[in-house]
Amino acid sequence: MAKKFEELRKRMSPERRARNAKETRRLIEEMPLHQLRVARDLTQQQMAELLEINQSEVSRIEKRTDMYLSTLASYVRAMGGELELRAVFPQGESIRITQLVALNAPEEAR
Repeated sequence: MAKKFEELRKRMSPERRARNAKETRRLIEEMPLHQLRVARDLTQQQMAELLEINQSEVSRIEKRTDMYLSTLASYVRAMGGELELRAVFPQGESIRITQLVALNAPEEAR
């Protein structure tokens, strides 16, 4: 007989529940473009309309492993977000790279 997840979760150690919660947060914080689009409840066709390109180009963008930051910034901006670029160092230091700010600025503000 199948067991409910909540029953299984109650039997997990606190350490295991903490590891699971940490991994869940990581998965939410890190996702490919197509999953981000789906999470924002957008179809490729809707993204194409927002970006003023065709749907096949949206598909190509989502499959790329290497692209211009301006393309990525436009994609994120079309979803209503802002792209930030950070350098993260082993000591825990995180520095925002500000050249990207110009990519995110509307055309008339550049």
